[in-house]
Amino acid sequence: MAGDLPEYYFRVRDNGAFVFRIDPDDRQRRIEMEQIAIANLRNGEIRAHGDRKLTEADEEAIRDWMTDRAELLAARELDDILRTVDHLNLTAQWAQSKAGDLQLEAVTDQLLMAMHDLRSVLVRRKAERLMKERRDE
Repeated sequence: MAGDLPEYYFRVRDNGAFVFRIDPDDRQRRIEMEQIAIANLRNGEIRAHGDRKLTEADEEAIRDWMTDRAELLAARELDDILRTVDHLNLTAQWAQSKAGDLQLEAVTDQLLMAMHDLRSVLVRRKAERLMKERRDE
């Protein structure tokens, strides 16, 4: 089992992770996890835990994890948006074919406001991109 363990463990939190070094060679055959740092994805900061000094290998492993984590979160975010498109389509089908009057009354105003807000943002951002493209030509 000890050969299968990674050298570091990252306990994910909202904005990064607590970083632990794994020590599989404990005398009682338990896995010891020693916190060595805190990684902040938002500002890219790596702070050693307590009075600890991080090695170059520690910092490289943490930076690699931060890069991989940022890519994963970006992919998840895009996937969530694409799922939202699917949900909007399913909602339109539901409203057209299955929803009763009371159900529609319960959701129509909220849906219309959310869709209006989304449309306004998308149209404004698209216009900004088009204007930038014209300026760059």
